[in-house]
Amino acid sequence: MIPFLDLKKLNAQYRSELIEACTRVIDSGWYIQGNECKAFESEFAQYCGTKCAIGVANGLDALILILRAYKELGVMKDGDEVIVPSNTYIASILAISQNNLVPVLIEPDLSTYLINPDRIEEKITSKTKAILPVHLYGQTCDMDKINEIAKKYNLKVIEDSAQSHGSYFNDKKSGNLGDASGFSFYPGKNLGALGDAGAVTTNDEALAETVKVLANYGSQKKYENLYKGINSRLDEIHATMLRVKLKYLDKEIEQRREVANYYLENIKNNNIILPSIRGVDNHVWHLFVIRTSKRENLQAYLAEHGIQTLIHYPIPAHKQKAYKEWNGDNYPISEQIHNEVLSIPISGVQVIADTEMIVKIINNF
Repeated sequence: MIPFLDLKKLNAQYRSELIEACTRVIDSGWYIQGNECKAFESEFAQYCGTKCAIGVANGLDALILILRAYKELGVMKDGDEVIVPSNTYIASILAISQNNLVPVLIEPDLSTYLINPDRIEEKITSKTKAILPVHLYGQTCDMDKINEIAKKYNLKVIEDSAQSHGSYFNDKKSGNLGDASGFSFYPGKNLGALGDAGAVTTNDEALAETVKVLANYGSQKKYENLYKGINSRLDEIHATMLRVKLKYLDKEIEQRREVANYYLENIKNNNIILPSIRGVDNHVWHLFVIRTSKRENLQAYLAEHGIQTLIHYPIPAHKQKAYKEWNGDNYPISEQIHNEVLSIPISGVQVIADTEMIVKIINNF
């Protein structure tokens, strides 16, 4: 069996360093809001090119806290609208809903699966306060067009960078392409902890401080609470493991690109639509997503030949029971994408023999 993602093998590369780092935390006796978290925040901010990074409990909280902070700072209020792609993972939309804001869904570009900037302006109203582009599958959105629209209408730009650690747009990295960004370090991400973890990056120091306070029960000083906050803190164990793995992120990205390039150059099957990329640096290949109208048959065929695949994602947000008020809405491009996409194996530890085998089997389909 060729697994979709072998996390055990992926983390085994750094086993001795991870054990040493965890031992250091255990022996320190300090497990929350200590030096490891501070050091990771500094290192990750430097990696992204931002002034600030704030470690939080997970990627969903990162987005929730950014929007909540903007409300506390008076930039947004209940009922305001946030533009978001209709084919994103539901977390991007949940973050908006959980702040009593209104998600406004925009269809993606069918070739890149990213939010289509040409469809944004027609959905802007007097209540629109932000655009939330999602760098889906690891490729950055067209941030020049998005930032131009945001500037024209005085909107905030909040990146969902949960899948795009290390990707560039022009000369800046994901996380430094808008006003703020939310990252996930879920174990399967290109930069993954060994459990849930996340971060917010921004150059806005007032926003950063507000996020930090909100994530700590709304408290800036112990037992004094400025806001009705939550508990969403990056613990020391996850922070120290992320510090280890951050050192190797660029190496793993290059290995993913090698796999992706082999797929792009060698998959030759008229039933398969390959992903479209803007440029090498714009994509870090968190996922390699192909598209076919024969998805169920292809997935079964690959499984029969020992290749594990996943679907990202089978049901669009507007068809979920959680958003039953949208169930009658029509987003044909998103629906086509959700009905046809299939993610095939890719990782920083995938060997060339497995990659060649996957290509051969796909070409024989």
